[in-house]
Amino acid sequence: MPQNRKPQPRLDPRQPLVLDTRELGRRPGSMRTLRLPVPAPERLGGELIGVPPRAEIDLDLRLESVVEGVLVSGTATAPLTGECGRCLEPVTDTLTVDLQELFAYADSDDQDEDVSRMEGDLLDLEPALRDAVVLALPLTPLCREDCSGLCVDCGERLDDLPADHGHDAPDPRWAALRSALDPAAPDRTSSRTTEIQE
Repeated sequence: MPQNRKPQPRLDPRQPLVLDTRELGRRPGSMRTLRLPVPAPERLGGELIGVPPRAEIDLDLRLESVVEGVLVSGTATAPLTGECGRCLEPVTDTLTVDLQELFAYADSDDQDEDVSRMEGDLLDLEPALRDAVVLALPLTPLCREDCSGLCVDCGERLDDLPADHGHDAPDPRWAALRSALDPAAPDRTSSRTTEIQE
């Protein structure tokens, strides 16, 4: 092993996203399909939306032996839960992502540190799955495309409020002018003048 290559942690074949390729063999062109449900790993998502921990992810994969290693391609379908980025209501959805990753054999001559590597006959699909899911998540999940969000004054959902909803919050900088124009308003200017004269 080259000196500049970081030692990889040993893979546990009991982990659901660690796949055993022994049945595939190393003859280029050999292929095997896998369809299996796996529990979602922890923290698979962003702040507003993601795959719930231990939720079932359906994998539909094709493992193909190539000269450099094993090419894994297919899809992963996972449930999503989160909250709307505008009104904070709960959001549920289903996400299907494409997966394609080359896992180089441990004894491969490829020196690229970014290439995923196998450990014997085992490969770890979790990093590729995590990258695919996180990149496919919406930056601002919405409960509906036309969600109006929250009222900035009272915090209620605008979609639940009447169309003429509003709040009378006068700007204090205009209070003197408003009292001068409104004869029913108390005359604060004259009372202030009287106080000064006294």
